[in-house]
Amino acid sequence: MAIITFIIYATITLASLAVYMIKKRLNYWKELGIPHDEPTLMGGNLHGLMTTRSFAQCTREPYERHRGSGPFCGFYFFQRPAVLVLETELAKNILIKDFSKFTDRGLFHNEESDPLTGHLFLLDGAKWKNLRNKLSPTFTSGKMRFMYPTITEVADNFVKVFGEMSQANKNGVVEIKELLARFTTDVIGKCAFGIECNSLKDPNAEFRIMGKRSLTERRHGKLLTGLIQGFPGLARKLKMRIVHDDVHNFFMRIVRETVAYREENNIKANDFLSILIDLKNGEGKSDGVTLSLEEMAAQAFVFFLGGFETSSSTMGFALYELALNQDVQDKLRDEVNEAFTEDGSISYESLHGLPYLGQVISETLRKYTIVPHLNRQALVDYVVPGNPKYVIPKGMPILIPAYGMHHDPKLYPNPEKFDPERFDANAVKQRDSVEFLAFGDGPRNCIGMRFGIMQTRVGMAYLLRHFKFSVCEETEVPLIWDKASFVLCSKNGIYLKVDKL
Repeated sequence: MAIITFIIYATITLASLAVYMIKKRLNYWKELGIPHDEPTLMGGNLHGLMTTRSFAQCTREPYERHRGSGPFCGFYFFQRPAVLVLETELAKNILIKDFSKFTDRGLFHNEESDPLTGHLFLLDGAKWKNLRNKLSPTFTSGKMRFMYPTITEVADNFVKVFGEMSQANKNGVVEIKELLARFTTDVIGKCAFGIECNSLKDPNAEFRIMGKRSLTERRHGKLLTGLIQGFPGLARKLKMRIVHDDVHNFFMRIVRETVAYREENNIKANDFLSILIDLKNGEGKSDGVTLSLEEMAAQAFVFFLGGFETSSSTMGFALYELALNQDVQDKLRDEVNEAFTEDGSISYESLHGLPYLGQVISETLRKYTIVPHLNRQALVDYVVPGNPKYVIPKGMPILIPAYGMHHDPKLYPNPEKFDPERFDANAVKQRDSVEFLAFGDGPRNCIGMRFGIMQTRVGMAYLLRHFKFSVCEETEVPLIWDKASFVLCSKNGIYLKVDKL
């Protein structure tokens, strides 16, 4: 009986101590006198995340409430004190000027127990820097030109499938979000793995299914996921994982089989996987960078995920806005049609020489910022220049609310209006680069930016040449967001009326 009593008291004591420590953490910004929103016990300032609020809302709302109060406001990343940047000057310091003090993202990755998380987006420190340098040659203009014919080949098939879908459906209404994702899945499959995914012909193709599951299925519930992301160091010590076993096994198998086939048959290709194979086989030993099969799979995994989802979503939102703004659509189609030759092709140079297409894509990424905030972590105690009261302690997470900044009327007047003229050459010159963060900024910006823009330009150009897009009864205005998604995503798809030209 005494033992049972002791266990009960010990449990109560430990629980009380845990609650006390959490509450102490949640008073961090209050004690410093830094403006912040009151946190909840478990969710911090992310309460309602994935149920009643999206990631974009969680960072946009406090940004709008506290901007003008100082260079940053306090934030609670679950129970972990964090910084939410409010001024573009501080964002510029973090991303560019003082980058060496903020090189890490500080997000969960566990290369040992969860190998697919050991990729460039999540890695920190010297390993990130060395790997970034080695992978950068994959995304030069020369490599993009080499991959361009592959993308246009997929685009030709895409136009055919798109036309069949529009004619098969009642009144030409098409749910474009899924079709666009199948297009980018096939593009990435060929450019990254040299594999025909065939998801355009078969929506149940394995690559497409695994791509969906990678983004929509969670290995754990909200509580455990919050623990992992809020305390990544502890999660690593506990050997926790976030990638589903089925997804892990699929990508490991694909990379293992493809690498084995290429090495056995001495196949050299000018694609992403070939650079990874070179690293695996010893190139880069002088600076400590060689890759295991698991590390190769992790890089291929993030290239696949980042490539198919962001580009397909951008195209979907762009076509949605073009359906709502027919004058913009007509102007863009005229520009696109002038660039195509009589045989129905368009060169790499001609495609990238379409200024209005670039403006439409940039304005889409501003209004619909796919990744709503940027993560960084302080490597040293950092006193914000000119603001001695505002100190970012070593190890503290930092969130830069890109979505909130892109909807700030001081930076972009009338921000809910879709206006590609915001990104004409003269307007861009007058704007600080850090005011547009769709791809991040500084040395740790998106390494695949060129590739993402290229496949988005190809997809948009080919579709606008062959189809007209209009709203219909099924079109949601405004779109309803999928609050369970980490990236900005429409909950119910995007339905548009499609007329073949």
